[in-house]
Amino acid sequence: MAYEEAPLINWSTYAESRATLGSDFVRILGYFREDGIKSVDAIEAAMRDSSAAGLVLPAHTLKSEALQFGAEQLGLLSEQIEMTARHCVEIHETPDELLQDIVGLRELFRVSLAALEKEANPLVERRTFGRRPPMAGAAMGAQRTFGRS
Repeated sequence: MAYEEAPLINWSTYAESRATLGSDFVRILGYFREDGIKSVDAIEAAMRDSSAAGLVLPAHTLKSEALQFGAEQLGLLSEQIEMTARHCVEIHETPDELLQDIVGLRELFRVSLAALEKEANPLVERRTFGRRPPMAGAAMGAQRTFGRS
């Protein structure tokens, strides 16, 4: 499947990951943000240097982490970059054919991460259910008066 045909986010995979990681989910999503930025930077630098070998590891890392969170388009594009770069290494060619894919990689990473982070926001989760949790108002009122006599 071409990466453009895949959903931006596979929400089933996202939900499974969130359930598996539990309370560590938001922290690990933060690591994905940090690692993803580094990977995209490294991929762009390798492309500027025409280094197929330099593309392989950051594309592999980005692919693995993106797919873990359900960022399907990003994962598939990263896999395409990784596999094409590996082929270029094997046949001793420069990765010129990847230029267009790499040009769009940063924006796809940004859009994918924004969707993941929006869904991870606890305020978004409350809105998804369409109502306040029971006792939310009472608990918030209790917090405002805590410590007062």
